Order: sequence, then C-alpha cells, then structure tokens
Amino acid sequence: MPARPPPTHLVSDWGLPMTDTAPAGIPPTAQVTLPDGRVEIAPGAPQPSGRYANEDLLPVPVGGRTWTTYNFTALWVGMAHNTASWTLASGLIAVGMDWKQAVFTIAVANLVVLVPMLLTGHAGPKYGIPFPVFARASFGVRGANLPAVVRALVACGWFGIQTWIGGEAIYFLAGKLIGGSWSNAAHIGGYAWTMWLSFAVFWALQVAIIHRGMETIRRFENWAAPFVLVGAFVMLWWMASRAGGVGPLFDQPSRLSWGGSFWKLFWPSLMGMIGFWSTLSLNIPDFTRYGRSQRAQTWGQALGLPTTMTLFAFLSVLVTSGSQAVYGKPVWDPVQLAAKTDNPVGLLYALVTVLVATLSVNIAANLVSPAFDFSNVAPRKVSFRAGALITAVLAVLIFPWKLYSDPQGYIFTWLGLVGGLLGTVAGILVADYWFLRRTRLDLADLYRTGGRYWYAGGWNWRAVVAFLAGGVLAIGGARLEPLFDGRPIPALSPLADYGWAVGLGTSLVLYLALSLTTGGRRRTTA
Repeated sequence: MPARPPPTHLVSDWGLPMTDTAPAGIPPTAQVTLPDGRVEIAPGAPQPSGRYANEDLLPVPVGGRTWTTYNFTALWVGMAHNTASWTLASGLIAVGMDWKQAVFTIAVANLVVLVPMLLTGHAGPKYGIPFPVFARASFGVRGANLPAVVRALVACGWFGIQTWIGGEAIYFLAGKLIGGSWSNAAHIGGYAWTMWLSFAVFWALQVAIIHRGMETIRRFENWAAPFVLVGAFVMLWWMASRAGGVGPLFDQPSRLSWGGSFWKLFWPSLMGMIGFWSTLSLNIPDFTRYGRSQRAQTWGQALGLPTTMTLFAFLSVLVTSGSQAVYGKPVWDPVQLAAKTDNPVGLLYALVTVLVATLSVNIAANLVSPAFDFSNVAPRKVSFRAGALITAVLAVLIFPWKLYSDPQGYIFTWLGLVGGLLGTVAGILVADYWFLRRTRLDLADLYRTGGRYWYAGGWNWRAVVAFLAGGVLAIGGARLEPLFDGRPIPALSPLADYGWAVGLGTSLVLYLALSLTTGGRRRTTA
C-alpha cells in the first residue's frame, strides 16, 4: 500500500495557520509538501481543471523542476548581455555622466531590484506556478488579469524595442553586403523600406523560435550567454585600438560633478535602471517554477543579475566613452557604432553578436511571460503559443521605433513609467505572499471559483485600491512626453524621481493596512 501523503498545511484568509482540516464547504486540498519545502498536487489526485486552468498554467510537477544554478545564471547572462542593456549604460553617458557615475548607478539599481526578484521568485520552485497564477492569491482568480495584462503590455513594448534593434542589425549587415541599393532604398514613414523588411524578418524569426517551447529557450540561453560576452570584449578591444589605447576610454570627463548636479540626475536614472528589470521582478516565477530548489534560483539570480549587468555596463560605458574620444560625440547605439567599421569580418561578427544577444533577451524576457499572461485572460481559448503571437502583434502596434529614438525619453519616460506601475504590483505580491500568507498557498484554490482566492466575484478590491493608489503616486507627477504633454498631476512632481520606490512602498503598506483592518472574510464555499 502506498504511503499516505503528509497532511496539507492550510492558511487562514490572512496567512495565519489553521488546522490541517479544511474549513466547512471546501474539500481537503490535494497537495503534498516535500521535505525540501516544495509543494505539488498529490500523486494520483486530479489536476485543477475548469475555465481558469489549462496545461500551460498548471503547476509544474516536482519531477519537471530541473533548472540548476547554472541554468538561472546563464539565463541572466543571456538577458543582461543585450543591446538594450548596453543602451542603458551608454545612454547615461549620453545624458552627461562619466563611466564611474554610470556604472555606479547601474550597480546600485541591480542590487535593489534583486531583492523583489528573489522574494517573488520564491513561489516558483516552491509551487511550480507562473506569475499570473501567483498573482491570483492577492488580486483574486479573475483580478489577477489586471497585473497580468499590465505586465503583458509592458512586455509588448519591450519586445517591439528589441525587435527594432535586431532589425537594425540585419539592415546594416545587409547594407554592407549588398551595397547602396539596400541602404539607400526609398523611405516609408521616415525609414528605408529595407529597414521595415529587416524588422519584419527578425520579428518572424523570434515567433518561429518561441513556437518550439521552453526547453528550446533554455538550450539557446546556455550557449548564447558566453557568445555575447565575448562579443562585448571584442567591441571594447576595437574601440580601444581606434582611440589609441584604453586611456582615452577612462579620460572622457563627466559633464556633472559628484555634487548636486549628479544627484539630481542620479535618482530618476536609478528609477529608470530599476524599471528596466522591474518587469522580471514580477514574472520571474515564470522561470523559477522550473527550478530544482530554492537554492538554485537564489544563487543563480544573485550570481547572474547584479554581477553580469554591472560588468556589461562597464564594458558599455567604456566603449561609448571611447566613441566620444574617436568621433567627437558618444554613439550610444551599438548597432550604429558597429556600422562605422570598414572591416567586413569585424562588422559581420559584431552584428551577429547583436542578433544573438537580442534574440536571447527578447524571447526569454518579452515573449515567455506575456504568453502566460494573455493565456491567463482566457485559459480555455488562449494557449501559451497563441499568447506569444498576440504579444508579437501588439509589439508592432506600439511604434517601438519612436520609443527607442531618444535616450532621454527612453530612460526617463518609458522606463520611469514602466517602473512606477510595476513597482505597485511588486509591493502587493510581496505583502500578500510574505507578510500575510507567510509563503503558504493552496494550489487547487488558485484555479477554481468559490475558494479562498475568489474574494468578491473573483476580485480582491484591496489589491485593486492599492494598485491604483500606488500607481497614481508613482507616475502622476512625472513628465510623460511624448506620451502626455506636461505632468498629469503637477502637485505630485516631488515624487516623480522616485516612481518605482513610491509605487512599491505605497502599495505594500496600503495593501497590508486594508487586509488587516477591513476584516471581511472571503467566501469559502465552493
């Protein structure tokens, strides 16, 4: 006779321990907790089903959680070493910082964002659930669509930006090989029609790869990471040789002192840098759900994110600083910089590196997660692959070439807006999972109506109020040109430079206060 599984540990509405007996009206939760703390649906028990479940959203069985520390580290190396990361650092040079100030800003930002990354990532290896299902515990089974769609739309923006970068690489490479007939083609909408064609080709390539599934992505990240890192060092060597050594790369002065002028720019820059990975700080369970253990995801992320981002930022700012010495002004776009070489072999290598780097981050960070998010909206109708296709189509409709055209708007408007909004979601997730529930979830109830996460009609109004309040305070006083003329709420302008922190802190505190003071136990009958 098989051994009886250990009793399930249930929690009250606000995370307080209950007895091992389910409350009246709710059948016992068919989940087991292993000695290492990981939880799965009990062997032999039926999987969650119904309108809020599909194969892509169900918990990954413990046997399928196989990613190691190296897999997570390689994932982060592949995602951090990309053209958008490069433009973050080089963009800071373009707006007046020197290399020391830019690297310092990025290093601090990545240490800060690592904290919510690890806190939200904890639910992945423990329960095997993706981000939109994790969000159901705090927002409600239906309400989770609010943060999921916000996160998905942000990913659409990022996917579009990265696809435009990849299209640029193809355009410049083909121009060197084909000649003027390609580079000087007739313009449509401000760009050569061949540039639009390159954008479409790169778009189609990514959709084809994501169609093959998560295992293909894992293998691709494992070899892409070291390839891109070598490419960055090659570009550094090339720029140093053009500048007459590494000395000029370090000698370019800052237009800012370390006094008030720097700190005035530092805070919005810091929030922008945090905003860059604030998307992943939410949906990191989409990847950690495949983790072999908490140790694997914790060490993999701690080794992979802050170290590789800081190193890549260092390489980026040195090369950009060198371009200022060689060309008289900083060239912050690595594709544009690579196109300045007359060596066809060097150009080919540089642009292939850009393509691999862009594929690496765009598929992993900007297609996987929104695919789960859109699937969560209509699980019975939208599969993971269908969600990825929706993402790819919406990415074109947000006009990514406009977002990417200006470093000032790219860092302060786009990233600041993203960071402020997503910081509010992170605050709610952390408050609910760590402070109220103390990391205890009921897997079956995450997929069904009438359970402990159903709240009122599938929505938890406390989370919605905290999200709206945090979002208004985070971005209400920001300058949102060219999206908005001026500041929506001028009185909130003093908070504008701290959008991510304001959003996270406000939503965390408000959600806790509402949850602990309003009482109102949720319906517990099925």
